[in-house]
Amino acid sequence: MPTTPDRNAVPEAGADLPTLPEAVFARLDALSIAHRTFDHPPVYTVEQAKALRGEIAGAHIKNLFLRDKKKRMWLVVALEHRRIDLKRLAGRLGARSLSFASAERLMTYLGVKPGSVTPLAVLNDAGGAVTVILDSAVLDYPLVNCHPLVNHMTTALAPGDLLRFLASIGHKPRLMDFSEH
Repeated sequence: MPTTPDRNAVPEAGADLPTLPEAVFARLDALSIAHRTFDHPPVYTVEQAKALRGEIAGAHIKNLFLRDKKKRMWLVVALEHRRIDLKRLAGRLGARSLSFASAERLMTYLGVKPGSVTPLAVLNDAGGAVTVILDSAVLDYPLVNCHPLVNHMTTALAPGDLLRFLASIGHKPRLMDFSEH
């Protein structure tokens, strides 16, 4: 059963993250956004998350950090069961081809390591280089679950509050229907 973590705890030694989860929590609190965070073993894949999350209610998402040949970047946030065809998505985004961004690019623009990609990480994209694409079906759930910059925690908040958080940091997402993608 997930437990509420000690918010004063520091990520594992050597994590060298530019922003800690506490900065996300502080931003959510400053916006009066209700949130609850669960501690769990680190997860790197949707399958691991499903096996370890227990009974955390709400939408569970996967996050794809993508780039094209022109070095434009997108953070695609979709329900975890969605199958994303990168060729078709490239056409919908007006990109020639899409590929997964490198771990270095992930750290540079979102300030997270592989396995910890989250819409909350655009807090670190002060330059606005990353476009957020949000699966519109996420808005149909009472809660959405995101990593708060590390993959050993999950933070639940209302989808409308996620939109408000993103807008507050200049990253209003583009909503996209992935139901037939």
